[in-house]
Amino acid sequence: MLPLVLPVVAMTAMVAPGADRAFVFVSAIELPRVEGRIDHLAFDAATARLYVAALGNNTVEVLDTNAMTRVTSLPGFAEPQGIAVVPDGHLVAVANRRSGRVQFFDATSQQPTSSLQPGDDADNLRYDPAAKRVYVGYGNGAIAAIDPENGKLLAQATVHGHPESFQLERSGARIFVNVPAANQIAVIDRTVMKVIATWQVTTAAACFPMALDESTHRLFIGCRRPANVLVFDTATGKQVSAFEVVGDTDDLFYDAARKRLYVIGGEGFLDAIEEPSSNQFVRVAHLPTAAGARTGLFTPDQSRLYLAVPHRDNQRAEIRVYGVH
Repeated sequence: MLPLVLPVVAMTAMVAPGADRAFVFVSAIELPRVEGRIDHLAFDAATARLYVAALGNNTVEVLDTNAMTRVTSLPGFAEPQGIAVVPDGHLVAVANRRSGRVQFFDATSQQPTSSLQPGDDADNLRYDPAAKRVYVGYGNGAIAAIDPENGKLLAQATVHGHPESFQLERSGARIFVNVPAANQIAVIDRTVMKVIATWQVTTAAACFPMALDESTHRLFIGCRRPANVLVFDTATGKQVSAFEVVGDTDDLFYDAARKRLYVIGGEGFLDAIEEPSSNQFVRVAHLPTAAGARTGLFTPDQSRLYLAVPHRDNQRAEIRVYGVH
């Protein structure tokens, strides 16, 4: 079936025949005694360990993705939201909503190494391996740069509202930041930690997740009202396309090898969107998952997508593992 998508105007990404063959269920890793909401995930390729921010449980769950088992459950967090692996220093960084603290622990010993409190509501984390910096979004509108070796605050940039997902440009110095309260994308130059541009989000609202396809200069913005993905040109800051996706999305990922976008929605579906021609999109999977399962992680080296499923009624807390092909 041909996609029915026009630039700028949001249209439905039509479901192609044989739709759910984009994902193959591999396994499920149970998270016993984990209650409440599950937020973001991070992967350590060196150890094949998956770190899960169990926000409602105040723990970080450590999983072995080779054995498909839980290694341990680490306490001592206050509504962990963001999580990032710092492979150079064998560290894991965790951002806490309730305390506002960013905590670092050793990935081998699992002992704390440092922490700091840039402000309240510490949220998404990203690691820049070139600069060896961790970036965190927090508070009523800021992105901070942190030295993971000692936990020191290096610099911060102010945006017009609480920052949600953000992405670091690898071939340049920009950070693209979703600011849903201001209906905009803030663009930060991380060499000077200043906002250099703001791009208004006008065709949808509640922009939370984000993915970057740097090779084609496109930014994918997941919105909840209505449930759309908006596509921006990072060279011009203009919206070039839009299409409908699963509702209540909190994570989306771009698979450069397959030219495919994976969208996770708490409405209870996992979408795969392909691009048969420039800025035209077709949905090739709309896989039923579980209510409230709106976060996860795509690991390109493994060709896997990990889906976080919270405990609700008879639905147990677990991480579902899908292969993509």
